[in-house]
Amino acid sequence: MDLTIQGLTHRYDAVEVLSDISLAIPSGRIVCIVGPSGCGKSTLLRMIGGLERPSAGQIMQLGDPPPDCLNPLTFVFQDFALLPWRTVAGNISLVLEDRAVSRQDRADRIADVLARTNLSDFAGALPRQLSGGMKQRVAIARALAVNPAVMLMDEPLSALDAQTRELLMDDLVGLWTRTPFTAVYVTHNLSEAVRLGHRIVVLSRRPGRIREVVGIDTPLDARDATDPELARAQDHLWHLMREEARAADAELAHG
Repeated sequence: MDLTIQGLTHRYDAVEVLSDISLAIPSGRIVCIVGPSGCGKSTLLRMIGGLERPSAGQIMQLGDPPPDCLNPLTFVFQDFALLPWRTVAGNISLVLEDRAVSRQDRADRIADVLARTNLSDFAGALPRQLSGGMKQRVAIARALAVNPAVMLMDEPLSALDAQTRELLMDDLVGLWTRTPFTAVYVTHNLSEAVRLGHRIVVLSRRPGRIREVVGIDTPLDARDATDPELARAQDHLWHLMREEARAADAELAHG
């Protein structure tokens, strides 16, 4: 299932936060969204997921979701949002319990996503027994359990330390390589964007407009920190972000 955004604009009262966003999100690709703080990245993600309605424009779903999809658009937030009294398997089960699936189908889905996220040995563990990285893997497994058409990921690694973040990026690349999924991934971290994104959308300062879309052709599983193409892409993204930050400072100075 593809997503197409056409002419999306949004205001909170008199404050315009997004302006004339048009963007295609193709199936089986990870599209990262970066930009200065306050430019509307998370607002755009919430609108794609249907949590808010734009003031103008439209978001279209093109094509059908996977045949066994239980929820076409599924969020993964930076807050793990795990119930402390439920085990790992119990937290994943939570998203299936109000669905019309058999007990066996539910068990099979849980076992599948536990295996895909390397959590099978921790199915009976409680959240307090897990590291931050493992908690986020549970949150990702929970999202995968409904086999979404698109995962909407709002800074899912931002609460983790640098080493754990690198390991989780490797996990996400492994997941995508084994079974490609579609994701819209919001981040402040440019190294995450060039490691995970097939396309990187750079938003301007508020009101957020699309400044540029940067494509990276290197396969996800072939990318590493020494890749000169990734370094050039990250430098270019930083240049765009720095220009936006300087322009915002100049506007404030002359405000």
